[in-house]
Amino acid sequence: MFVVDTNLLLYAVNPDTEDYPRAVTLLEEWRGGERSWFLTWGIIYEFLSVSTHSRVFARPLTLRQATEWVALLLAAPRAGVLVPSDRHPAVLAALSGEYPRLRGNVIHDLHTAALMREHGVTEIRTADTDFHQFGFLTVTNPLVQWGA
Repeated sequence: MFVVDTNLLLYAVNPDTEDYPRAVTLLEEWRGGERSWFLTWGIIYEFLSVSTHSRVFARPLTLRQATEWVALLLAAPRAGVLVPSDRHPAVLAALSGEYPRLRGNVIHDLHTAALMREHGVTEIRTADTDFHQFGFLTVTNPLVQWGA
């Protein structure tokens, strides 16, 4: 089981980035693969925000295109969305104690990490190095490892 982070989704819809071909291939492999993989609503909304932003993408998606693309991803048999359970406040409190210096934009990553801990998912596939600070996660950058 693993979580796919926002940046990999963004690379897979942006043909102007050098990582586009690799990201598309990886997502297709995961969609048809045997392992369960997940997004979070935070990751989905971050994807929607960035992929539709004209100052970020030369050719931004419309909101409809972006939401349809996410729906296509989530239609894969092994795909899912991690959501908070009744345990979420306790998991967040524990992580706040373990990582008291987290601030600002990293709080979004904390939310993802909390959902992962809550659901027993330990691997995140991302190009974001900020996740390395969470010692209980295995952080994999498949763009670096792709084709190796």
